[in-house]
Amino acid sequence: MQAFAILSDPVRRRILEDLCVQELSSGEIVSTVGEEFGISQSAISQHLKVLRENRFANVRIDGARRIYSLEPSGLKDIDQWLAPFRRFWEPKFAALAKEVESGKRKKRKKSR
Repeated sequence: MQAFAILSDPVRRRILEDLCVQELSSGEIVSTVGEEFGISQSAISQHLKVLRENRFANVRIDGARRIYSLEPSGLKDIDQWLAPFRRFWEPKFAALAKEVESGKRKKRKKSR
């Protein structure tokens, strides 16, 4: 699957982690990710190109800056691949949510 090949690179995964939080200019990505991995602006540009071409990132022009954002449609293939495995963790998350809600109700009752 192409999506896993793209995300197998730690630099691209790191860029997506940052874009998941907020939009970033290419300069901000170079500053953080480039310094962390010790790679050049040119190398970061190549990674951004791969992410754009494979629907993991969007870019818009803002004056002289390129602003990148996460494009979730690239994660669709991975989401579909994970679908059969969800049955292993979804019941546990549902049980956890039920416990958290129960704890909140108890806390509200105590505070009255």
